[in-house]
Amino acid sequence: MITAELVKQLREKTGAGMMDCKKVLTETNGDMEKAAELLRERGIAKAAKKSGRVAAEGLVCAYVEENKKVGAIVEVNAETDFVAKNEDFRSFVKDIAEIVAMQNPTDVEGLLELKYKNSDKTVREELTEKIATIGENMTIRRFVRFESQGLVESYIHGDGKIAVLVDFAKGETELAKDVCMQIAAAKPEYLKREEVPSEKVSKEMEILKAQAMNEGKPAEIAEKMVQGRIGKFYSEICLVDQEFVKDPAVKVGDLIKNKGAEIVRFARFEKGEGIEKKEENFAEEVMKQLQ
Repeated sequence: MITAELVKQLREKTGAGMMDCKKVLTETNGDMEKAAELLRERGIAKAAKKSGRVAAEGLVCAYVEENKKVGAIVEVNAETDFVAKNEDFRSFVKDIAEIVAMQNPTDVEGLLELKYKNSDKTVREELTEKIATIGENMTIRRFVRFESQGLVESYIHGDGKIAVLVDFAKGETELAKDVCMQIAAAKPEYLKREEVPSEKVSKEMEILKAQAMNEGKPAEIAEKMVQGRIGKFYSEICLVDQEFVKDPAVKVGDLIKNKGAEIVRFARFEKGEGIEKKEENFAEEVMKQLQ
């Protein structure tokens, strides 16, 4: 019988995941040494050693089904931008985007347990193999999947730096592509004003009022100035309030309305956003490798 304690010991020894440890212990009838050897043979122990490294580079990628009813964007991270140019890695990321779109996992853990494309392996096993063969830590960080009654459109900018996914209830492909590029360029946080949390609006109004007061304006004038300036705040963070990048004289909301279109939701991923990168001295890193 494979006990939890045995699994824990093997995990501490090799750094491999619990499921991988349990699997090899079962195969070896609880022989710790043979189990550790199996993990090394399969590249799992090697991959686990890399798991502590910061992975803030990599790619974002999109997949949209041919009928444009289902689409997904994913972010898969690696340690260096060199890996992002590796065709094996790029192919893996594309496959992950397709798996998300077609198999609809609920979260990253669920995705890792799905079957990899045209393989008997799971996504987790394929990821582990890629880490071992390419030689860098990699993580599937996040994904978004949209299923639409209208159409789903995507856009990738900067060779995998920014990915956008938009769900249109009504609209045509050409407009959808323009809106995707708008989102990539202008970085809206919300679709419309009603979606902005009230506390965020209140905080901004406090700041705007303080700015007006610091300009020497009386309180009642400052209040009126806040009402005038809050529109600029919305035009920065709300998609429909933004100026259309192709024609700044037109608001995105007016463009959509004039085309008889309707946006339901959107998502925007920027590679590595929010990940704290470790600053390395390149010369020191080279010396470490030489030693």
